[in-house]
Amino acid sequence: MMRFKRNILLTAATLLISINMLVAQSSKQNINLIFIGNSITYGAGLADPKTEAPPVIAAAYLRQQANIGNVDFSNQGHSGYTTLDFLPSNTAFKGVEQATHAFADKQALLIFSLKLGTNDSAISGTHGSPVSPADYKQNLKTITDSLLKEFPGCIIVFEHPVWYSPNTYNGAKYLAEGLARLQTYIPMIDQLVADYATSYPKQVFTGDKKAFNYFKKHYLTTLQAEPGNQGTFYLHPNQQGAVALGTFWGKAIEQILKRRR
Repeated sequence: MMRFKRNILLTAATLLISINMLVAQSSKQNINLIFIGNSITYGAGLADPKTEAPPVIAAAYLRQQANIGNVDFSNQGHSGYTTLDFLPSNTAFKGVEQATHAFADKQALLIFSLKLGTNDSAISGTHGSPVSPADYKQNLKTITDSLLKEFPGCIIVFEHPVWYSPNTYNGAKYLAEGLARLQTYIPMIDQLVADYATSYPKQVFTGDKKAFNYFKKHYLTTLQAEPGNQGTFYLHPNQQGAVALGTFWGKAIEQILKRRR
């Protein structure tokens, strides 16, 4: 009789553990991630952007979190692109649409992570540069409105832009003027998120805010030294910097998901 009771208790305990495991697995959130950006997002200058770019790192970080299940992603970073290139009428936006529709898991939470502004801030040499803070905000709004309309329920995350050296001058001209303009975009991002708070609660967020100062402080070890028209400049993350930036993005998205629960 005692053995029978012991077997019943053991079976019940095993069943309870199995149920808890199933509940834990079912509570995990699968994610489809689209990274919209420029050469920094693409991973320019890295030995293998397909395995080293910041989006790869961000996705890998999220996969390690307890409450997140499968993470599929698409890197829609394009060298030299500005917010104008991602407006709904342009090819880059159509690429974002195609990548989004290509995800296999149609039930996964869809997140768009946008890191744009570097090329908008240029003095010359990029599409529409220099882009004023007001136009930058309006362009982001146009992109966001289109994504929210086409993909209801999606999450939009605006990552703050990344610091570059004030002598940056390659095919495009940035310099100190561009760096100063880049920093005027940050309050535009935060204001845009605040503007959406009522109409799209829990859908539009500010993401990472730490990378700018991090790269400003650690640029010698985290950004590539590149030859330019005004000497060696620092703009694109090296392998170490890509890991740092991708982790910043991953942590920011993780915190957003926690706030939405």
